[in-house]
Amino acid sequence: MKLFEYEAKNILSRYGIPIPRGGLATTPAQAEEVASKLKAPYVVKAQILVAGRGKAGGIIFAENPQEVREKAEKLLNSEIKGIKVRSVWIEEKIAIKKELYFGVTVDRFQKTYVAIASSAGGMDIEEIAEKMPEKLVKFPIDPLEGFRSYHANYMAKKLGYKEKQMLQLASIFTKLYKAAMDYDAELMEMNPLVETIDGQFIAADARLIIDDNALFRHTDYTARLAEEGELSPEEIRAREKGLAYVKLEGDIGIIGNGAGLVMATLDAVQLHGGKPANFLDVGGGAPADRIAEALNIVLSNPNVKVVFINILGGITRCDEVAKGILEARKRLGFTKPMVIRLVGTNEEEGRRILTEAGIHVLDSMEEAAKKAVEIVQKVKRED
Repeated sequence: MKLFEYEAKNILSRYGIPIPRGGLATTPAQAEEVASKLKAPYVVKAQILVAGRGKAGGIIFAENPQEVREKAEKLLNSEIKGIKVRSVWIEEKIAIKKELYFGVTVDRFQKTYVAIASSAGGMDIEEIAEKMPEKLVKFPIDPLEGFRSYHANYMAKKLGYKEKQMLQLASIFTKLYKAAMDYDAELMEMNPLVETIDGQFIAADARLIIDDNALFRHTDYTARLAEEGELSPEEIRAREKGLAYVKLEGDIGIIGNGAGLVMATLDAVQLHGGKPANFLDVGGGAPADRIAEALNIVLSNPNVKVVFINILGGITRCDEVAKGILEARKRLGFTKPMVIRLVGTNEEEGRRILTEAGIHVLDSMEEAAKKAVEIVQKVKRED
């Protein structure tokens, strides 16, 4: 789950990391009021949950409160990278001497957290790694030892700082690490973390992505998912039902059990020229009512022309899946075609239930994916 910049900054501030003075506004009038309480000049920032907003025109400078109002009105009536801007963050512009980068993220190859610092802030960290790898300082974090002050001192020295400034910078590094651990971060970064002309350090921008598996510990943020538009109505409903669902742009609805199997199903559909409409994982041991709910969610998307159900039964019983399919068809009365592949526990009983109901079951995922794509192409020709 991604947090907005202002949310990430407020967290940093609570941990003692300096941030620019600022405030949130959802209307041009509020933006002007916020600016009137701050020191000019100003920065007006669109609050959206995608990277690269600066290059897309989502960060604008202003010299007075009236101009802040005008800039805010422009941003609040716009879309950036296809996302409607609903709020803006107004803050005091900083006199910058140098831009740095510092973040903590997960290194999936090393199976641990890693702290990353760079003397080239303001760029995507991937871009820095590609173009200026010599400017990166990486420190793998031992999960038992954690990230200690002497580790932070080492990284600050590698960036070229010493004495008082080194200690100030290292203190910010350790505070961000503490915040990242407390908030179950997949990624927490300051980009840029700026050195001001008077030698201080301020987090000019901040980003935080919380591990979805830990959201039960951070209910203050999950409550606003629907309001802020981060999740579609289908995704919110799926969360409530304990289903993993992501809405996509295609027309073939996908249901499977296990994230790896669902990803493979998406790949198979695309390999045969189709476009998945969603990712939906019902999880292991899914009973009939969960299968029915999954179908209900997938079919609520009007773009779906066919549903591809791919079940590899282990703790998920194929007969329960079959019952869920029939229950959903009876309850919803849908007529859209389905392509079903059932293999595993109680496979024969599941096949029998569906066959007697006039629903054909396939053995191969490749065959089923190809069939789903053929059905969509036929429907499109008929339309």
